[in-house]
Amino acid sequence: MIRALLKEIEATAFPVNMEMVQPAETIYFGGGTPSLLTPGEIESILGLIHKRFNVAEHAEITLEANPDDITHESLTNWKLLGINRLSIGIQSFRQQDLEWMNRAHHARQALNCIELAQAKSFNNLNIDLIFGTPTLDNDAWFSNLEMTEKMGITHLSAYALTIEEKTALHYFIEKGKVPAPSEDKQAEQFEILMNWAGAAGWDHYEISNLCRPGHFSRHNTNYWSGNPYIGFGPSAHSFDGKKTRWNGIANNAKYIDAWLGGSELPYEMEILTEFQQLNEKIMTGLRTKKGISLHQTDKTIEGFSIAENVFESLLVKIKGFEHNGWCLWQKDRLLLTGKGRLYADFISSELFL
Repeated sequence: MIRALLKEIEATAFPVNMEMVQPAETIYFGGGTPSLLTPGEIESILGLIHKRFNVAEHAEITLEANPDDITHESLTNWKLLGINRLSIGIQSFRQQDLEWMNRAHHARQALNCIELAQAKSFNNLNIDLIFGTPTLDNDAWFSNLEMTEKMGITHLSAYALTIEEKTALHYFIEKGKVPAPSEDKQAEQFEILMNWAGAAGWDHYEISNLCRPGHFSRHNTNYWSGNPYIGFGPSAHSFDGKKTRWNGIANNAKYIDAWLGGSELPYEMEILTEFQQLNEKIMTGLRTKKGISLHQTDKTIEGFSIAENVFESLLVKIKGFEHNGWCLWQKDRLLLTGKGRLYADFISSELFL
């Protein structure tokens, strides 16, 4: 897999004539458990990226890590290799939640790995927390948030529990062995999250992402802003910043065979229509605190011209959302309120063209 990945990075051609943004501002090891890679493997990947691309001197280089992979030795190696940001899959600081989620680490490790990382001067830390699980009541969720503040974390990604089909958890729920998550409970705990962030002075800059002032994720913000990016590996997505998206095939064996066996390159392509481009901007924009731009004088949304009758019908829907207290205007930008964030997917879909 590593040899195939290196060969893809080394390739001089992309599926489209992509205008490279120079220099590259961020590098992100994610989409699985990259903390399982050996230092030598990470070094070979980073070394080739620096050879192949112009990387900014102070680029944000993030590694996703499981708590049980974080040791003095691994942290020392990551620091030497240039990793300057960690995203740690904590999920909860409570043992009963971790057991229910079938996580490999335990509650003590959740705390220890943060302390270890900070002792090695990893001060730009994201942790993932999950809310809405049957074992997590509102007081316990608030305690998890308070622990995040106490531990000096700079960035938080908070997600409601979702049940994916063909997973063990989905099977257990279908069989009645464990209760299904409550949507009402998830809504309550999301409101607790928003209230906590406001009181603690955290910047809730995207629905699932919060940070201490100035510590937003530069990498993910590029996604939400519609900037071009390149992904390497099976299932990794790339975007030219305009209308073309492609991804490596989601099959490890076929991916390896394509790059090492010389078969057809394993890319799946998608060309976005203007409506699809606009719909994506609506969806991602409304998730962020910046919202989306709507200019009523020239009938444009995010720079796209809209037919007058369609634009007027959208304004009628928006008035209804305003009446519900779901959105508000800041000059020519439409933003979701805290209440509106609970209905973000519905609001976005209602505004899709």
